[in-house]
Amino acid sequence: MMPDLGKYADTVLSAYAASLVLLAVLVLVSLWRGRRVRAELERLEQRLTRNG
Repeated sequence: MMPDLGKYADTVLSAYAASLVLLAVLVLVSLWRGRRVRAELERLEQRLTRNG
């Protein structure tokens, strides 16, 4: 059930949309960075195991 927002409906709904978009971007950036860091760690680990 959605409360009646009256003349503020556009403002409130756009704020919700902006929040959801920013949250999605934050999650995607975190996942992307995590993959990069994991790949770098694996590369370093392989280099260490080769060297000794």
